[in-house]
Amino acid sequence: MPHAYNGMAAGDLQEVSWQKSRHSNSQGTCVEFAKLPDGEVAVRNSRFPEGPALVYTSAEVEAMLLGIKDGEFDHLVQG
Repeated sequence: MPHAYNGMAAGDLQEVSWQKSRHSNSQGTCVEFAKLPDGEVAVRNSRFPEGPALVYTSAEVEAMLLGIKDGEFDHLVQG
């Protein structure tokens, strides 16, 4: 099976503005998002800002956000 790769080094994304949730904790443990010039969305771990960034289409991000709003992923953070 071929290896799939949909990311890039976050440090290579110099001209984007990263945004994290206001619900992120003070230790910097959060996920950050940046809209790319072509409309795709990059996602990175704020603890490793120069590390990898995964890149998704706007449709993929929209589907994820709708699922989050609907509570489809609540089981991932509940004990």
